[in-house]
Amino acid sequence: MDRLTALQVFVAVVEQGSLSAAAERLDMSRAMVSRYLAELEQWMGARLLHRTTRRLSLTGPGEEALNRAQRMLALGEEMTQLASGDQTPKGQLRVTCSYSLADAFLIRAAHDYLARWPATAIDILQLDRTVNLVEERIDLAIRITNDLDPNLVARRIGDCRSVVCATPAYLAAHGTPKQLQDLARHNCLTYAYFGKSLWQFSGLEGPQAVPVSGNLSANQSHLLLKATLLGTGISLQPRYAATEYLARGELIALFPECEPQQLGVHAVYTTRRQMTPLLRSFLDFLVERMASDPMWRMQ
Repeated sequence: MDRLTALQVFVAVVEQGSLSAAAERLDMSRAMVSRYLAELEQWMGARLLHRTTRRLSLTGPGEEALNRAQRMLALGEEMTQLASGDQTPKGQLRVTCSYSLADAFLIRAAHDYLARWPATAIDILQLDRTVNLVEERIDLAIRITNDLDPNLVARRIGDCRSVVCATPAYLAAHGTPKQLQDLARHNCLTYAYFGKSLWQFSGLEGPQAVPVSGNLSANQSHLLLKATLLGTGISLQPRYAATEYLARGELIALFPECEPQQLGVHAVYTTRRQMTPLLRSFLDFLVERMASDPMWRMQ
């Protein structure tokens, strides 16, 4: 058995989600893919995949084998590029982030990166939830959080600043809160994954935590932004999402003297060892892009 090819087959099966799709990608028969996979499992002495009629999923040994196989293949690719003297990024990245971040930042960054490196491809998966990078075959997740999984590798690439805001119509009907504690008397729209009942601020008087509540919550921040624009209530929005509406006067920023808790923008991936040249190149590009934009620049 050609073990390197067997590892390539295994990785392709996981990435493509089926033996047939892997066979098409590798330009070999489905029977050959099945044979390589069976021989790899026999060599390793463990089942790597759970197979059902609907889907494939990794076993425990399969997850560990996938991490090691990807590192070995990445190292082989790096050695090939080193031998040829070609350091040009090549290949495809599968990247995930939230809907609002993809719209405000990632899609433009991906466009510019692909224009610079035409031998690359990027597959963007928009999700407002944390996913298992191995199971979902994700190369890179961009997450806005201060609570990171210690089992993953994370590189802080920027900062996300927020703003408390409401429409002029809402404020005219319900009054404008003058102090942070006044928020307790207003309809505050909350995000299911962050600050659902407690908004945190820093200001002249130091850190403050304000309990909030309201009649609408959602697991996607852009839905809360739409509800805020409709006048439903007050919300805590990423500044990158609210900026254009603030500039047009459609939203009013509240408490300019207080800074809502900043969140880090992190690039999250599974391993630092034998990172592919493509992933390293794209990460460096994102760091450079955020550092050049005051909206995201770390302070």
